Amino acid sequence: MKHDGSRKIHLFLLLVIIAVFIWSAIKPASYLTWALEVSPAVVGLIIVITIYYRFRFTTLSYVIMAVLAILMFIGGHYIYSKVPLFDWIKDTYDLKRNHYDRFGHLLKGLFAIVLREILLRKTPLTKGTWLFAIVVSMSLAIAALYEIIEWLVSKISKGGEASKNFLGIQGDIWDTQWDMLYSLTGSIVALLIFSKLHDKLLKKEIRTSNAQH
Repeated sequence: MKHDGSRKIHLFLLLVIIAVFIWSAIKPASYLTWALEVSPAVVGLIIVITIYYRFRFTTLSYVIMAVLAILMFIGGHYIYSKVPLFDWIKDTYDLKRNHYDRFGHLLKGLFAIVLREILLRKTPLTKGTWLFAIVVSMSLAIAALYEIIEWLVSKISKGGEASKNFLGIQGDIWDTQWDMLYSLTGSIVALLIFSKLHDKLLKKEIRTSNAQH
């Protein structure tokens, strides 16, 4: 029954993601920018659905993936630098930029939990300092790779409007460094806060998987 309950939660998360995706695709600020922003989440979603019955993540990991997908769909719909709530925060507190992009990179640090789960279940690594260090390093590497992809898109499109929106620099020459720093910080905080809960959920998931086989 517990397993059925988990599947219902996973299905609910999937339906929420699909609903937000459909909303994001309706009259976005720019269809090209939208496609660039949401494509990583869509590809990730397809992979996760495809392997669901072969490798089922913990519900915590699925919640994190859902949050990150929704984050990208919202950013793709409005353009990260023009998300209304963060425009309001910018105006209210007289900030120099819309911080949705920064907020997004901080939350992307949550993906460290998903990486932690893959390593614990698919490699000889065990809980401890080395696992923490490797997960944080992988999170930073992914953040750096994403920045390289943004740079390549900008070069290929020769600095067009879509690439400028995709980059979302907002006049900050250190934007790339700030993005990676926020992702790094987010991954460290995520591991410190959620690792114990993750361990408990991992035990339940592994026990359920073993019982099925």
